[in-house]
Amino acid sequence: AMSMMRLVPRPAGEIDAGEILFEGHDLARCEASLLRKIRGARMSMIFQEPMTALNPVFKLGRQISEAMHLHMPNLSPEEVVNRGKALLKEVGIPEVDKRWGEYAHQLSGGMRQRVMIAMALTSDPKVLIADEPTTALDVTTQAQILDLLRELQASKGMATIMITHDLGVIAEMCQRVLVMYAGRVVEEALVTELFENPVHPYTRGLLSSIPTLNGQRKSKLSTIEGRVPTLMEMPPGCRFQNRCPYVEDRCRNNVPKLEVKDGRKVRCFRAGEV
Repeated sequence: AMSMMRLVPRPAGEIDAGEILFEGHDLARCEASLLRKIRGARMSMIFQEPMTALNPVFKLGRQISEAMHLHMPNLSPEEVVNRGKALLKEVGIPEVDKRWGEYAHQLSGGMRQRVMIAMALTSDPKVLIADEPTTALDVTTQAQILDLLRELQASKGMATIMITHDLGVIAEMCQRVLVMYAGRVVEEALVTELFENPVHPYTRGLLSSIPTLNGQRKSKLSTIEGRVPTLMEMPPGCRFQNRCPYVEDRCRNNVPKLEVKDGRKVRCFRAGEV
């Protein structure tokens, strides 16, 4: 017999310090009703995997229309369809009348990602968050999606936040970079400065792990030893301490602050020394 188990909801995450300012509002502390008006309208997001982000049982036209019905209720049904098809054309999807009535599985990965971009643009957001927008796409399609995002950003005057582990995407798309490790920002710099002179040991490890075209053949690739700690075993001090070649006693029990060193922000006691 199966025992009855009482499901206890997990506590929601909390923000205990700092601000997230957007158009005069602190998103870390504003009411849920205001957040609902901002999310998907003034601020949109492209998710990592379009096949799972798109609903497989609804036609694409219905999913695109739903976003406009929610955030632009004054549009008539005809205006919604016309605007939706115009957005599909804008992101480079051919035969929009046909695509409007198709399902996600009938499109390639690149086309599904373009549909996700069109859905994110339905209400002309000022901030677009792109979470790994080129994951699982071939390199040619990746380049097309990045070119599209760059063109849309320029034409619509919106800011884009890229979340990615692909350093090539960062070098091509970004102006300012925040490197994160185990949930903390460890370094912040302009993209050119970061690639020319990484300061934090983790950033150095990331950049040194990239193979070069002129490297010695059959040589061993550089790696960062160890593994990322789980949430249950986070060390009390610097979270990179178990993988850092420069670790000291003070790193093990004291959390370094994100301070300005060598012209950028870095979270390391030994920044500038090594």
